Amino acid sequence: MSENKPLENDVIIRLEHLSKSFSGKKVLDDINLDIRRGEFVTFLGPSGCGKTTTLRTIAGFNAADEGRVIMDGEDISALPPHLRPLNTVFQRYALFPHLDVYDNIAFGLKLKGVDSEEIDRRVRKMLKLVSMTDYEDRDVESLSGGQQQRVAIARALVNYPKVLLLDEPLAALDLKMRKDMQIELKEMHRKLGITFIYVTHDQEEALTLSDRIVVMSEGRIQQIGTPMDIYNEPQNSFVADFIGESNILNGTMIADREVSFIGHDFKCVDEGFGENVPVDVVVRPEDIYIMNKLEGAQFTAVVKSCTFKGVHYEMFVDTDSHNELMIQDYNAFEVGSTVGLIIRPEDIQVMKKERVENTFAGELVDSTHVSILGEEFECAPVSGIDEGTEVEVRAAFDRIDLLDHAEDGVTGGTVYMILYKGDHYHLTIRTDSDEFVYVDTNDVWDKGDIVGINILPQDLIVTARNGKEE
Repeated sequence: MSENKPLENDVIIRLEHLSKSFSGKKVLDDINLDIRRGEFVTFLGPSGCGKTTTLRTIAGFNAADEGRVIMDGEDISALPPHLRPLNTVFQRYALFPHLDVYDNIAFGLKLKGVDSEEIDRRVRKMLKLVSMTDYEDRDVESLSGGQQQRVAIARALVNYPKVLLLDEPLAALDLKMRKDMQIELKEMHRKLGITFIYVTHDQEEALTLSDRIVVMSEGRIQQIGTPMDIYNEPQNSFVADFIGESNILNGTMIADREVSFIGHDFKCVDEGFGENVPVDVVVRPEDIYIMNKLEGAQFTAVVKSCTFKGVHYEMFVDTDSHNELMIQDYNAFEVGSTVGLIIRPEDIQVMKKERVENTFAGELVDSTHVSILGEEFECAPVSGIDEGTEVEVRAAFDRIDLLDHAEDGVTGGTVYMILYKGDHYHLTIRTDSDEFVYVDTNDVWDKGDIVGINILPQDLIVTARNGKEE
């Protein structure tokens, strides 16, 4: 996570080594983050990634198993929510139906014993801020979803919190209202100058609102950066796939500033990966230059489809090395035509591969059986390792068999993530034992599919902890 470390007095919230488990499942895994005073920070990721748990831990609704929440230099980890100088706006607005708009906003101030003149001054200021000046006497249940959201935000802001926490606050709104509220939230943040910490699974929302984005997956921070950094320079394939459309391809770093993928060698701007090292390569669809003439092209392709998307045309092409690429261009190209393609060095993003094969922690049951993924798998005969010994077991991505029914496999799992790599799919499977298996396949699966998992004995490589293969 390459970003400038903020000065100590710029940091309003510091998360130090936060970890949290529910029912034995780790949902936060060593979260470390500095949040600057006055910035708009968004936690972004799919359902179950840990973003809401992080927000609730900052708010005090969850207690971390490990780690600390520091605010303005003080450890507030043990403080209950009502004693923390921050307020939360939830997806469900939790307005009081028996109170009108004015009294909903004033509720927290009355609870604190603030005098009536100060309450009136603050409430009217908030009504103006959220464009609800003429609604103070309205029944909250008669308001639209967007208006209710404004009241909820005003109720949170009227207490003058140092930090405003927002947990998917726009999720219940329709598309137009959501976009309108994004603009209003950004303007509120500008006017107030306080710290906003926002949670969403909507990448467009995160890119629109944020000063910085914290991308999360599987309870861990994957990348922290400005919207431009996150989009243009994703640090791994998860970020590249989750933020915007991407062509994510297997490649080999030949040398500094030279990479090979889709059967061709390209100049790039990346260095420091080593020579002949497997890498992932990301090219955004809008960064591939497409033309009818073949002369001067780096490689050629045949147009398979061309769809008008309102602002641009989206095309899928089959390259001369039989890789599929997505291209976005303002011009349409005829289906079936052969086109020339160019990718400039600065538009190629090279990323270190997170893994090159499956690696499982296991135990040798006997000479032909090993325990991994919560089950007993048959393996090729093993010698020189005692029964009951902890071992490392490896399996290539393309040697994992996925079956239509979980009961047909040695163990089962759920398709958690799908990456299309141009000529095959790379799947992440969350197993029944809550571990991950990575699979390369040409078969089409959908996210959420229940699958059986089988690995042939000869495809399991059992390694002693001293590194000796058996």
